[in-house]
Amino acid sequence: MPIPEDVTGDEIDKDVRQELQSLPKTLADDVAKNLVMVARLIDEDPEGAYGYSRVALRLASRVAAVREAAGFAAYANQKYSEALAEFRAARRMTGTVDLWPVMADCERGLGRPEKALDMAGAPEVHKLDKAGQVEMRLVAAGARRDMGQLDAAIVTLQSPELASNSVQPWTARLRYAYADALLSAGRDSEAREWFAKAVEADRDGSTDASDRLAELDGVEFVDALDEDTVDSEPGEDKADGQD
Repeated sequence: MPIPEDVTGDEIDKDVRQELQSLPKTLADDVAKNLVMVARLIDEDPEGAYGYSRVALRLASRVAAVREAAGFAAYANQKYSEALAEFRAARRMTGTVDLWPVMADCERGLGRPEKALDMAGAPEVHKLDKAGQVEMRLVAAGARRDMGQLDAAIVTLQSPELASNSVQPWTARLRYAYADALLSAGRDSEAREWFAKAVEADRDGSTDASDRLAELDGVEFVDALDEDTVDSEPGEDKADGQD
């Protein structure tokens, strides 16, 4: 796949670059460029990111960072079985538990929420950092909802991190998930409160909490380009058919 001229491969994280030092320099550079493209495209063009991840995988399947990138690209394309296999491979290579929450979410994607819940109660969770533990809580709550256990999902999300006034990278998503669960349970006033709190914490627009809050407040958004709502141009008759 073509690599844009502005991509040098030096953009990748230094830890990944260090991993690639086990490869011949030309090969390492090629792999690095493909990994840069995966990172660049994964949000806006997941199919494109997946394509570049497959190239990197073909070039360096024994590098953990490559297997991890391939896993996230597959995950972004809802190829959950493939993503899980890549994450497992990366975990075997590194021995770390960082990928445990996303592996559990792959189990959800494969229609196995019970397995995701088993993983949420595994010893590996205690080895996760705070962000990983919050992510695991979100996955577990999602699994509860998959199983129709809405009240249990709400309880799962209730935590010191949810109650804290401190805004962390995970705060907006945690508050949003809690608000959404409350709304599904018919607890509209509480849901509105938590959507509002999610808006306060969502500094980079990672959720659509503001839209959900507006819906609850009965605000309707009108498309400015909707022909039915645009007035006639000055000097034109509106609809009387007169010259």
